[in-house]
Amino acid sequence: MTALILILLAGALSAGLYLYRRQWLDAALVLVAAGALAGLVGDFPMPADSIASVSIDSDAVAPVIGEAARVRLSGDGLRAAQWDDLPARPLDWTAPKGDVLRLDFPSQLLLGRTFALTAQMPQAAKRKLQLLAENGQVIAETEGATAALTVQWLPPVAEIMVLKARLLDAGGKLIAEGPVPLIVRDAVALRVQGRFGSPSFDARVLNELLAGSNALLDWQVTLGKSITRNETARAPMDKPELLVVDAAYLERLPESARGALMTQVARGTPLLILAASANDPGFWSRAVQLSLKEQADSKPTGAPLAMTSARFNPAPGASGPWSSRGDRIWSRQWEQGRIVWLGVTEWHRYAITEPRALGLWWQDVLDRAGIRRSESVVWLAPQEMPLPGQRLAICAQGVSGEATFPDLKQTLTWQRRSDKADSACVAVWPATSGWLRMQSGAASSQLYVYDKKDWPLWQKAQRRDATLRYAARTPTPIGKGTIPMPAWPFGLVFMGAMLALWWRERR
Repeated sequence: MTALILILLAGALSAGLYLYRRQWLDAALVLVAAGALAGLVGDFPMPADSIASVSIDSDAVAPVIGEAARVRLSGDGLRAAQWDDLPARPLDWTAPKGDVLRLDFPSQLLLGRTFALTAQMPQAAKRKLQLLAENGQVIAETEGATAALTVQWLPPVAEIMVLKARLLDAGGKLIAEGPVPLIVRDAVALRVQGRFGSPSFDARVLNELLAGSNALLDWQVTLGKSITRNETARAPMDKPELLVVDAAYLERLPESARGALMTQVARGTPLLILAASANDPGFWSRAVQLSLKEQADSKPTGAPLAMTSARFNPAPGASGPWSSRGDRIWSRQWEQGRIVWLGVTEWHRYAITEPRALGLWWQDVLDRAGIRRSESVVWLAPQEMPLPGQRLAICAQGVSGEATFPDLKQTLTWQRRSDKADSACVAVWPATSGWLRMQSGAASSQLYVYDKKDWPLWQKAQRRDATLRYAARTPTPIGKGTIPMPAWPFGLVFMGAMLALWWRERR
């Protein structure tokens, strides 16, 4: 502002001197030059017109907005990859009112885990969600009157498959259907070390469940004062991934051995405690700050399996480092590891009557234990549906060097991205739909590319979500109806006026 005032004062003074000498034209040229210089250094707004904004359509493959100050958009919006190529601008857009569909499901799964597909629509209504095998047979279905429906299925073998999902309304009319790609991988054997102070049917059933999942077991059960039953692992196991003990084992363990065990937990190995054999509440309060209370009612409760409460469990609403992680399951962090208190017993009753439900329940318990398994390379799921002819960012953790795509006959160098600090990415343009193979060093995987006609309602939802994220990049738009006045015309006028003054002085 000070520079602008000085320019105007200098211009007025110079013009006054020319007027004193009766050089009218020179005085006018000085005023024009001063005004142009003021416009050059000043920041003056001007009314916005059609040139200040650009209109793009949702069907545009590679939209360009140039130097436009505002973007007008029609339709369902653009894909995230398209918005990422555009600079942030205020967006004039109203989302259409038509229905959309959002799907959520894992693209890769370990054998033994349950596959879950969730379909969600904006409004709640009675609908049916079906999951179909590759031969068209219905393998799982669910129905309800909620906005979101979830169907579950347990894959029987490890393979690469393309299932199909179908969403129907209350009258059986098709709402949407499309492919559901899934890669089921063989599970890596879990390394488990078990130590038990007394035999029990529960520990034996747990042993059978883990052995049935191909786990490596180092199992030891105390049968008497000097009698133990040992089960060594079928392969060398230098470091277990999970420690399982019963409460009686820890209560009788010498202090030095217990300290070594807790050090192992502190370094990151989860500890799962079967609480049925606990007898000394004072010990648990001193050892792991767990305040126990004798349970007055031990009747089986809970869902989907009714479990009997252990004799001692934390009191309801107890505070401290322990937190409830489900029906009578408590856990706490222990430095880098986690301790889980399983306050139920007699689950062995379901080994014959409900073997599948018992296996799923135990899988959930193990997940809550926080078992961390490091993989050399982790392929990250794409942000949105891969489509032919559209740019696709493929990212992975633990990769370096080059990535090879045999189907595209391309080899690209991994690049770091500021928004993905822990991974590297490459960009490809898939040519056709189907499985896209990719490899980096010894690691390989596959990614399914959808057809452009697959899941149109889901594509609309992804476009709308990406457009809303783009709009959030400029939360404070430029003043309504104005844009900054360009500076280059003022520069031309200033140069012209000064050249005219120089020419007149030379005459």
